[in-house]
Amino acid sequence: KRVPAAAPSVSMATAGARPLATGQAAPGAMAAAGSPSVFLLAVNGQIESGQFPGFDDLYCKFCFVYGQDWVPTAGLEEGISQITSKSDVAPTTLVWNFPIDITFKSTNPSGWPQIVVSVYGPDFFGNDVVRGYGAVHVPFTPGRHTRTIAMFVPESTSRLQKFTSWFTGRRPEFTDPKVVAQGEGREVTRVRSQGFVTISFNVVTKDMKKLGYDVSPSDMQNPSLVPVAEGIHRY
Repeated sequence: KRVPAAAPSVSMATAGARPLATGQAAPGAMAAAGSPSVFLLAVNGQIESGQFPGFDDLYCKFCFVYGQDWVPTAGLEEGISQITSKSDVAPTTLVWNFPIDITFKSTNPSGWPQIVVSVYGPDFFGNDVVRGYGAVHVPFTPGRHTRTIAMFVPESTSRLQKFTSWFTGRRPEFTDPKVVAQGEGREVTRVRSQGFVTISFNVVTKDMKKLGYDVSPSDMQNPSLVPVAEGIHRY
């Protein structure tokens, strides 16, 4: 009689397998570790200038407002610039060229960061009063962008309050400038347009496509739709 061969033992079946080196992860674990769980948004640029007819010797403050899922990882969330004056070369423009630089990480784009700008300067009596509030979202697409923000100031509700605030140097202003980037209570706030501020942004994103978010410009997605002259100038 022929005796059937015994089934190979576990030790025999695994004898030809190469053991993993110390600290080396399995292929499945490496694939899981390679997929990002957050994306990054890096922003730098500068608050370039402002136009406030009738006002001079102004400075500005900035701060970022963002959602609960966003976390700053580097840079400054707020800052204050130097005082600048108008020049003979640009009699209507106040130039700050104040740098901004910050990096965020997040898991979803809800609550995309906004920058809030507040401009202050002296009044007739030398008191520092607000000359304008404004806010704008950080651009969504990577690259260089320029934004001009229309500024506004809160208004007194009556002529008596307006005269009192002018005389005492205590003009209406927000206790927290971050409310400018929010909608709660704005419908009952009386404001008046006053001035403009120009900001330049350099935006870089990382791992957004891997998480399913495509923020590339539409003309980059369809390069055939870009006019020839514009494409030559751009590239």
